[in-house]
Amino acid sequence: MPIAYCELPIANCSLSSYLVLQILLMVIVAPSLLAANFLRLEDECKMINESEADWLHLDVMDGRFVPNISFGLPVIEKVRKATRKICDVHLMIVEPEKFAEEFKRVGADRLTVHAEVCQHLHRNIQQIKSLGMKAGVAINPHTPVSSIADVLGDLDTVLIMSVNPGFGAQKFIPHSLKKIEELRRLIDDQKATALIEVDGGVTVENAQSLVNTGVDVLVAGNTVFQSKDPKAVIASLKKFSR
Repeated sequence: MPIAYCELPIANCSLSSYLVLQILLMVIVAPSLLAANFLRLEDECKMINESEADWLHLDVMDGRFVPNISFGLPVIEKVRKATRKICDVHLMIVEPEKFAEEFKRVGADRLTVHAEVCQHLHRNIQQIKSLGMKAGVAINPHTPVSSIADVLGDLDTVLIMSVNPGFGAQKFIPHSLKKIEELRRLIDDQKATALIEVDGGVTVENAQSLVNTGVDVLVAGNTVFQSKDPKAVIASLKKFSR
């Protein structure tokens, strides 16, 4: 996995080294704003700020690549001002290269595009990185991991869609576990550093199996925002270690 580690036995590591190791082994939790209460976005952002969440996941849909429309630049610009978390923007749109600069302007820290819509994927990745953002590529349930093998070394994140994109509250597709395993082997074989992110049907119940399979980043929408105690759910997800 693309994490630092102490080569000595834990017993021989300094306390500071051990703490650093523990932090690096902790899974990254990224609540998905798509499942939030849009009448109370400021309160939802405040809750995320006060939680143990690492990132805030922002799904942008255009009604063309996916059969739904979510939110865009104006909303992200306001959310950026309301949160201290890393803004992880997931573009489910066609021609993402036309909007990359604008998403940087409104505050995206990480920008993920879909392999299925990018005719010149390497060029898209380089554009994102040249703008100072971390670059990610997402692949749908039907898209093989092998399709991104040639650009894996350029990526900061690979997002495995474990549901068909476009709507929240879907059930996790079991076959996604095999894709995660395959992606982990590919990353390790190439000695790449990309994080594996999974989005769709993530729950407290299946989180450990996802982490055991190789996931670094858990995107959770309904699991967090539809719970009675979102901060407690986030804390529960943070307890899973790689």
